Amino acid sequence: MAYTWHPSRDYLENSNVARLMRTLDVSTADELRARSVADIGAFWDTVVKDLGIEFTTPYADVVDLGRGIEYPDWFTGGRINIVDAALTRWARTTPDTLAVVHEAEDGEVHRLTFAELEDQVARVRAGLRARGIGKGDAVAIYMPMTPEAVVATYAVASIGAMVVPLFSGFAPTAIASRIQDADAKAVITADGTVRRHKTARMLPQLREALETCPSVEVVAVVDNLSEPLSLTGGREVSWQDLLGSEPDPEVADVSASDVLLLAYTSGTTGKPKGAVHTHAGFLLKTAAEVAYGFDITPGRTFCWITDMGWIMGPLSVFGTHANGGTLALYEGSPDVPDTSRLWGLVERHQVSMLGVSPTLIRTLRAVSDDMPTADLSSLRVLGSTGEPWDPESYEWLARDVFDSRVPVINFSGGTEVGGSFLSPYPVEDIVSCSLGGPALGMDVDVVDDSARSLRGSVGELVCRQPWPAMTRGVWNDDERYLEAYWSTFPGLWRHGDHALVDASGDWFILGRSDDVMNVAGKRVAPAEIESVLAADPAVAECAVVGVPDPKKGEAVWAFYVPRADTEDDATVSPRLRRRVADEVGKPFAPAQVVRVDQLPKTRSAKILRRAIKAAVLGTDPGDLSGAESPEAVDAIRLVVKDLR
Repeated sequence: MAYTWHPSRDYLENSNVARLMRTLDVSTADELRARSVADIGAFWDTVVKDLGIEFTTPYADVVDLGRGIEYPDWFTGGRINIVDAALTRWARTTPDTLAVVHEAEDGEVHRLTFAELEDQVARVRAGLRARGIGKGDAVAIYMPMTPEAVVATYAVASIGAMVVPLFSGFAPTAIASRIQDADAKAVITADGTVRRHKTARMLPQLREALETCPSVEVVAVVDNLSEPLSLTGGREVSWQDLLGSEPDPEVADVSASDVLLLAYTSGTTGKPKGAVHTHAGFLLKTAAEVAYGFDITPGRTFCWITDMGWIMGPLSVFGTHANGGTLALYEGSPDVPDTSRLWGLVERHQVSMLGVSPTLIRTLRAVSDDMPTADLSSLRVLGSTGEPWDPESYEWLARDVFDSRVPVINFSGGTEVGGSFLSPYPVEDIVSCSLGGPALGMDVDVVDDSARSLRGSVGELVCRQPWPAMTRGVWNDDERYLEAYWSTFPGLWRHGDHALVDASGDWFILGRSDDVMNVAGKRVAPAEIESVLAADPAVAECAVVGVPDPKKGEAVWAFYVPRADTEDDATVSPRLRRRVADEVGKPFAPAQVVRVDQLPKTRSAKILRRAIKAAVLGTDPGDLSGAESPEAVDAIRLVVKDLR
């Protein structure tokens, strides 16, 4: 019988989402979901009031669909700067409360209270304005997870400029393409960072990128490596120069619909797209996610192992602070010096909500099944996103490590969503690996090719109504926006994920639509086979892809990373093939089972199946700028060259 988490009385009575349920006079999470989409305007108005968010100019209407579902106007006539709601509010009421705590890989810790954070933001804001940066300008943030990244993000937003967060591991070409697309006027960066004991120098990467970016007039550089900082003349200035400015108290008064953020997709599905997010829309969605899903309040600490270049970076910053919580940042690899690092972070910083990826947990479990020795009693919620879970890893974390006392809020959304489409909540039973159901305010469904609702079989994930953080389009490419999300089912947002609602009403994401394999006319998602492979004691990580086959149309190829001290591949591969045949079906037994040293993944731990398939076929893997281990693609290419 599948593992199920059951909420305690504390969650049922004292959680943020329980408070919202009492306000709306509903008694179950599913009733709350239904109420949240019956009248989306009324629901989001209730959220504004429940979370105490104040607009400098009240809005006339919550949502106006006069231009169609593709182009909703939210909080019409309202004015609000996200910085006032997430920072100024708490700097005024709880100035001495901890806003940010940062731990580097070498163990050094830095802290900022809300008052200290506001002061630094005001100084950097002044420095940027003095250098000609103003409302509507795009400013790229190419930073590791440091306090300066948070300060920079708030400073840019506070002058009404557009934040363009970039993955800290990007190469020059990837940096340049995004800066060019955004027409950025300034970049805030660091000289480098340390990950797995290795120094990654970021400033040289940026300098190379900027050779083709004439729009950039200012480059501010943080001395993050504690080395002598040698700046070139002209546009480069030190972060300390900005911090030396006299504080500028003025936060720009912006419209609710003014652009806050250009969030570029990671490149795992082709050419990156700049998703457009606004001050009010992104604020409301991220604040709701962190409040109702992750149960953050003043006095609680939120920590997600991520990067500012992925949507979880900005969501963590704005969502945590909109709820008055403390944001814990970790700069480095979470398994350095060993697997106890992650659990030590929880104990040292009294983390209330820890966000992890399934791949990270599989990695930790593969190294050691021993239970953590750190004190994890502060943790109330585990967060997860980005890829499907396998039951063994999920249940090891939830049942064995946390003794079934902590819910896993496994949610799914995306850069363009500004948060989640699907999410469980701490007030409901949560079945192993499940995404619970639709996130609040999200009118999502699973449909067949004719847009009819499906239950019990795999279909396309869609949304029938808009939400506040729905991207306002693809930056500079409206045609691509309409083609990507609205062309398959007119009037329905098609997200590009295959999903399943089972007989019990639990929701599961089964991978990207373009990952789904068609084997002899039978469609199967990678996650269904990968969960079987991951259950084998020899497998640390795995991925499957569909490869063209003259008989079946597509054949399944499986790749696995072995656990330490596992037996010879001659024993493992046949066993894995039999397991899939027995548990999924003989047609889906992998044609090839390939042992590899590593799988290509993004820094946020999403496995790049597209790149694996390209390696098998000998084709161009596309944009690997977001990959942490691009060399894994070449290694796979070498391993499989004699198999086809």
